[in-house]
Amino acid sequence: MSALAEGPAILVDADACPVRSEVERVATRHKIPVHVVSNGGIRPSANPLVETVIVSAGPDVADDWIAERARPGVIAITADIPLAARVVEAGGTVLKPDGEALTSRNVGQALATRNLMTDLRGANPLGTGGGGRPFGKADRSRFLDALERAVRTLKP
Repeated sequence: MSALAEGPAILVDADACPVRSEVERVATRHKIPVHVVSNGGIRPSANPLVETVIVSAGPDVADDWIAERARPGVIAITADIPLAARVVEAGGTVLKPDGEALTSRNVGQALATRNLMTDLRGANPLGTGGGGRPFGKADRSRFLDALERAVRTLKP
């Protein structure tokens, strides 16, 4: 198990994460280490602050890696609500790729909504089609602003 150094760190749930380059840019500006965690297929960064962490295949292995290292001073980037709940419980900060912060105040509601939607999809095997709305420039901008604010709260 790879340990994190003391101090601020950013952990990225990298599978299907559309804001890896934005994370790297902000982290480089603030000299904060980044750990990009996935089951593989992610191109490693040449940036010395960015570590690519490849975990074994399997459900929730990347999530477990991140959750086990969550603590105050860690910012996790994920759209995975159950993972977000685990990080928040450990005292970490969570940002979704669209810039929404998940905190102790709202992660429970987000988890309940996610579970309800999972149940509804399971009850309707034909589905309703579509997926989420497309990720756009406004989402990227909101994320950059939210990450910048989160990083500044970690710095003395």
